[in-house]
Amino acid sequence: MADSTKNQGMLAYAAPNFLQPHKARQAIRDAHEKKIPPLLFWYAGISSVPLIRFIAPLGFDGVWIDWEHTPCGVETMTEMVQSAIFMSGGRTMPFVRVPGPDHASIGWALDAGASIVVPQVETVEQARHIVSSAKFGVKNSNGSRSAPPFRYFPGLTDQIAYPERTNSFWESLNQQAAIMIQIESKLGVENLDEILTECPEIDIVWLGTLDCRVSMSLPDNRTVGMKGDEKEWVELVDLFERTLKKHDKPRGGFSFMMPPVGTKETFKKAVEEYALLCVSADVTHLGWGMMGDLQNCKGVIAEMEEEKKAAKEKENGKENRNGEAGVVGAH
Repeated sequence: MADSTKNQGMLAYAAPNFLQPHKARQAIRDAHEKKIPPLLFWYAGISSVPLIRFIAPLGFDGVWIDWEHTPCGVETMTEMVQSAIFMSGGRTMPFVRVPGPDHASIGWALDAGASIVVPQVETVEQARHIVSSAKFGVKNSNGSRSAPPFRYFPGLTDQIAYPERTNSFWESLNQQAAIMIQIESKLGVENLDEILTECPEIDIVWLGTLDCRVSMSLPDNRTVGMKGDEKEWVELVDLFERTLKKHDKPRGGFSFMMPPVGTKETFKKAVEEYALLCVSADVTHLGWGMMGDLQNCKGVIAEMEEEKKAAKEKENGKENRNGEAGVVGAH
């Protein structure tokens, strides 16, 4: 599996058909164990099916579809997920950040064919509910997810992805889609050890530094690479990292190489520490890129105006000198 990713990307972890979710749990684990490089994602902060279709063939390992902060209808979310899979030929696997830990949103995202990201996880009770909502109720799963009766056509799209592990289609699906939780508060970090002890089905953890710092009344850190040097912050991040190491859990996060939020060196460090990295975003390229285009154009126009002004002043100076020479000649 790991060797084949060099040419295939996430197609090596694709399910028997594109209606099923990728074998995302295995891909994340392989990246964590350094069998393959970290998974490189782009962040879809704009709910746009045409944009997904345009970017899908570029070759990213995955796309993070933000259903939490860019809300859209279930139909649009589903079409974005399926467009990412089909338009990339299975080489890009979608993750959906659901609006919250509610049973329905988790089920809709998974039914669409995505893995899930659940924000604002703080307690064991929340984590148990998330895992239960994401798993079908097969033996020993404690799952409560409803089996979609018309999602998979018998004999055509219900092939078992892991026949060597199980003869149950629903158990196989349980082993395919990944669960990522976001820890976004001091309380969440403090409870993370218990959360991972009680819910080993969680595949990967993301420290939401912005929300976490906001919850601690610390300054916004979006323009400094999501970091900070305050004593209480450094101690909390250290606790988070030690907890992940204790449970041998993969970590996800942002790592942009564009200043001011990142550099080549910070990216190299992230490659060593993370299993999944969001390395690009539609909103940053559209925002900073278009703003840069506008500033460059305005700069050129300003230069042209200065050149015209200088030329006019030069012309006026020449006319004045000619006029003065005429007056002198008249005398």
